[in-house]
Amino acid sequence: MGNKDDSVMAVPQGYRFASVAAGFKYKNRHDLGVIVSDTDAVAAAVFTTNRFQAAPVLVGRELIDSGKPLRAVMVNAGYANACTGDLGIANCRESMRIAADVFGLAAEEVFPMSTGVIGPQFDMNVWREGLSRLGIRVGDMGPVDVAKAIMTTDSFPKLAWAEVMDEDGHVVRILGMAKGAGMISPNMATMLATVICDAEVDPDWWQKTISACADKSFNCVTVDGDTSTNDTLVALANGASGIRFTDPAGQEALYAAVKEVCQALAYMIVEDAEGGTKIIRVRVEGATSNRDAEKAARTIGNSPLVKTAIFGADPNWGRIVAALGRCGADFDPSEVSVKIGGIPVFENGTPVDVDLDSLLAPHMRRQEIKIDCVIGQGSGRYMLLASDLTHDYIRINADYRS
Repeated sequence: MGNKDDSVMAVPQGYRFASVAAGFKYKNRHDLGVIVSDTDAVAAAVFTTNRFQAAPVLVGRELIDSGKPLRAVMVNAGYANACTGDLGIANCRESMRIAADVFGLAAEEVFPMSTGVIGPQFDMNVWREGLSRLGIRVGDMGPVDVAKAIMTTDSFPKLAWAEVMDEDGHVVRILGMAKGAGMISPNMATMLATVICDAEVDPDWWQKTISACADKSFNCVTVDGDTSTNDTLVALANGASGIRFTDPAGQEALYAAVKEVCQALAYMIVEDAEGGTKIIRVRVEGATSNRDAEKAARTIGNSPLVKTAIFGADPNWGRIVAALGRCGADFDPSEVSVKIGGIPVFENGTPVDVDLDSLLAPHMRRQEIKIDCVIGQGSGRYMLLASDLTHDYIRINADYRS
């Protein structure tokens, strides 16, 4: 899993791929992609909870709420079509109609996704020309091509896959791709992610599965604490394998495989954080509830002081404790303990008398830094993946529109 070579991927049956350089914003790079299912696919999705929801989010939500099958996922990079009013929604629907004509589908069978700069309106002439060329190439390209086309500040295409075998030895395949490196603090999804599967599934079960997988993966990462206007995770299951898992064990195996794919993609997003050099694995236990544990973990993971200390390889536990103190969770400070890299630095509300620099220096140089906190005797727990905060993050985002 995670290899970017099409030849070794577990690509689900019944899907075709294509991408082109349409020229929305970027020059000489692919920025428009499509995944087309040969047959009707059961669709499920989760979306951003940002109140400023992009046009493709509003339109995509309508498609999912209708309960009708989908045949294609279409995505562009460069312009987000967010905060663009009625014209933005009209342009989104027009892009779906153009795509439908190109691929021989109905407009409501095309699921739209966009990413990029907030505010600018689409140039529909770019869409018409780009989609006409996309139609010629569909089926001649692979998942990696589409994954590359959805990148903005990403430094590599993010793909993951898995297989599930039924009792007769037949295989179901799951493939996921995602984009995201900045404006990452998902609430219901990630920047953009698509999962495709060739199993036969029940629509209600599929939606519950995708929502649960999002909660266990994309919703457990943060780069900068910003939730995007365009966050979307959409999943298609077209049944091309002819396999339907009706028994609890089979359904659990399929759920586990989808979750594995989503978690691998979520890890790659933090690994590819804008300007990031390290992954911070924050684990909080002993909270009065899982919600309180999440508050604590997110406050640590989003703290600029904690993130810059990790970037500088400084085992500054005081910043971690201070973040806990303002997280809003209910706990007794005298019961708080903190470990960095498995080494106790703060126990029962009191500093541990150790030479932090010498003991922790080897761990602080690693790419993944572990912070473990126990904040009481409760059963609440949460794990969050975060990135450090570097000079390059500021450089990338200071001139993003240009």
